[in-house]
Amino acid sequence: MTEETTTTLTGQGPPVPGSAACAPDGTEADPVPAEPIHVGPLTRIRLPHGEGVAWLATRYEDVRLITGDPRFSRAEVTDRRASGPHAGPRPGSLAWADPPEHDRLSKQVAGAFSAAAMKRMRPRARRVLGALVDGLLADGPPADLLTRVLEPFPVIVVSEVMGVPVADREQVHSWARRILAPDGPAGEEAERRLYDWIAQTIRGRAHSTGDDVYSLLGAAVSRGEIDEEEAAGLAGPLQLAGETVTGFCGRMFLLLLTRPELMERARDAERRGPLLDELLRYVPHRGGTGPARVALDDVDVHGVRVARGDRVYVSYPAACRDPAVFPDPDRVYPARAPNPHLAFGNGPHSCTGALLARMQTDLLVDTLPRRLPGLRLAVPPDEIPRRDGTAGGGPRALPCRWD
Repeated sequence: MTEETTTTLTGQGPPVPGSAACAPDGTEADPVPAEPIHVGPLTRIRLPHGEGVAWLATRYEDVRLITGDPRFSRAEVTDRRASGPHAGPRPGSLAWADPPEHDRLSKQVAGAFSAAAMKRMRPRARRVLGALVDGLLADGPPADLLTRVLEPFPVIVVSEVMGVPVADREQVHSWARRILAPDGPAGEEAERRLYDWIAQTIRGRAHSTGDDVYSLLGAAVSRGEIDEEEAAGLAGPLQLAGETVTGFCGRMFLLLLTRPELMERARDAERRGPLLDELLRYVPHRGGTGPARVALDDVDVHGVRVARGDRVYVSYPAACRDPAVFPDPDRVYPARAPNPHLAFGNGPHSCTGALLARMQTDLLVDTLPRRLPGLRLAVPPDEIPRRDGTAGGGPRALPCRWD
């Protein structure tokens, strides 16, 4: 889960993550181009739709500097087209807020994503996952692991955290998938309907004492700490983020299913933690970049002058492949240490749901190899269909067998 949306960039020089040149192929789980892109401090890129040029940061230290420096502002970005087809700035959206406004907004939902909240949620999430696996075992192999487990599990869990009523979950899921699909009228209509539903749900929980996101926001609106439009703008990206986790889970298990030694390691509780960190580093949560930041002053970024008013993008997936920080970065080292990956971002706009995403991936990597011994692909890897053109990406199906 993340505050950031996906932006595809084009330009001169090496391929940019998210461009057509970087489309994953076969079992390759990562949209970072194979050709090295850490060739300089910053890369000058040309924006789509004739919107001019911007900077792209791909090196680890540059990404950390830009995302943690208040001289680079998200609130200054107002051009909808520079940020993705369905990601225009909305009042309340954390992705477009700078501190201290970001802090005012994020504290309204922080309780739903805290360590204590995840501790309470973990048994419920385990039961959800257990029931899904029970269904697989009852029906027997072969089965599509993606549609039976990897897609429904994150959606059900995020629905619990958000407070989506069971009766509404299928509809909310449908809207979210259309919003994250390629640009078009269907996505715009789905976005309008989703935000209308969110506003109505928040309005209906004005006096709630629940600890889910919509109840927390309804209570905050009734206290006058945030208005309804801000509350809806805050909740929408959090709701959509649950869908992006499904893409990551599909890519992660595609990798595990083609690397038996990694799947075996996942069965070992003592070695699972470092493996999970390495998977988070290696398998991106998204292809492309998040929204731009705008330089509020002239800033020196490790020898490159970024002028006031310049737009700057960062690539977390590329930063996680920086050889200066991660030796031999294009290989999976399940015991890599240290592993200071940026899978969940950095700075004020770090992923709000990082603990939730980590909990979900931990449960999946723990449960599936253990309960489905001999878990393996039912078809050759090159026959796995791919999902192109969505923010989540990844395989469209994972037909599997087990012993």
